[in-house]
Amino acid sequence: MNSREESSTNSTRGGWSARQTNPVPRTGMTASASDKQPALNDRGSTVERLFPEMMMEAVVDESNMERAWQKVRSNRGAPGPDGITLDEFLTWFRPRWELIRRQLLDGTYRPSPVRRVTIDKPDGGTRQLGIPNVLDRVIQQAILQILTPVFDPHFSDSSHGFRPNRSAHGAMQQVQRTIKAGGKFVVDMDLSKFFDRVNHDVLMNRIALRVSDSLLLKLIGRYLRAGVIVDGELQPSTEGTPQGGPLSPLLANILLDDLDKELEQRGLPFVRYADDFVIFTKSERAARRVFRSVQRFLTERLRLVVNETKSKVVPWQELEFLGFCVRGRYFRIRLSDKSLQRFKRRIRELTGRSWGVSMERRLSELRSYLRGWAGYFCLAMELKLFDRLDQWIRRRIRMCFWKRWRHARTRSRELVRLGVPRRQAIRHAKSRKSYWHMAKTIASGVGFTNALLVELGLLSLKHLWNELAPLRRTA
Repeated sequence: MNSREESSTNSTRGGWSARQTNPVPRTGMTASASDKQPALNDRGSTVERLFPEMMMEAVVDESNMERAWQKVRSNRGAPGPDGITLDEFLTWFRPRWELIRRQLLDGTYRPSPVRRVTIDKPDGGTRQLGIPNVLDRVIQQAILQILTPVFDPHFSDSSHGFRPNRSAHGAMQQVQRTIKAGGKFVVDMDLSKFFDRVNHDVLMNRIALRVSDSLLLKLIGRYLRAGVIVDGELQPSTEGTPQGGPLSPLLANILLDDLDKELEQRGLPFVRYADDFVIFTKSERAARRVFRSVQRFLTERLRLVVNETKSKVVPWQELEFLGFCVRGRYFRIRLSDKSLQRFKRRIRELTGRSWGVSMERRLSELRSYLRGWAGYFCLAMELKLFDRLDQWIRRRIRMCFWKRWRHARTRSRELVRLGVPRRQAIRHAKSRKSYWHMAKTIASGVGFTNALLVELGLLSLKHLWNELAPLRRTA
């Protein structure tokens, strides 16, 4: 370690990095962009407008890297191929930051390959994720923070995925408004393995339209071609932008923005969330014509593949989008059947009688899942459904307790402790009826009441739906 690295290490034990007293300027420059740039604003990047060739300096600016690290740490996540965890990262990183910064500014930094992870999709099939090292996640996040103000203001208002102050709720509410306005038929298109089939040349050409910093362009290109480690072997990545890195969602929006602009130019109402999008027409014939032309545009211009098996033209009553649907004469947003089935399947897993965990662990997992699920699906106008689901979940929890008590003596003792008269408790304890039947029986009287389950930590979907009412008004 040289003297500059030792000085940096000694002066940064309490924070991200030392402030660079001798910044590494690019050839022909006398100061870094971070010394000159004002703050970024929501109308575009000041660095882009005033110093377009110095965006890399803004990426490695100390405050930008600090924000990137805080974001990556808050997202948690597994370690990459190097095995360095979030807890170990700062200790590893601090003595190396000056060298990494110099490599980023002189164009010699080489991203590491990502670790391939395969997960199951909710609707069947698998999705391939690429998990980068923590260092590369931080650098990608730092790039994202600089590029978002450059690109986001120019994106379509009908694009909602992975953008500041936008969400799936806003996308679904736009779907609802479009149907109310007369969108009778829907072109529901599915892109086959979109993130795995992004053409690098097409994507880089789109990025270069707004980014003139050659070093930043070269670094993004290296991230796209960094390779993937599969079963311990390095495989080249000639196409695609692996899901798992912070930069991938923005790159997807940059590529698909061409589609958005094409649809706007044609005057077609549409809603897009990442690679999921629907287009609305007033007749089935028009919808089929739009389907063919958009498929041709995606194939020839963006070099993407449309999954013809999953893509379809349907009346609005049959549309399912982002886990929701629109139903009834008042065009209410409701849960789709697939979403409800996935929810019940997950609840059965968490309340399965054969899952050998403590009730404390079971209830903790259930609380976490219910809170996240309700936070997303609270947009649905389904209060009665949420109430029925509450009743079903409570009965399953009681069933778990009944199975856990197991022996008649234990069951009678626990029921007496809950306030059930001794004679009644013994009669219940000796019953040979099924766990599911007894789960309903022990809820009567002063047994396993709803209030007791609340004391134990069980959340109510109905109460969460009421608490999250502001989201239905402001989504």
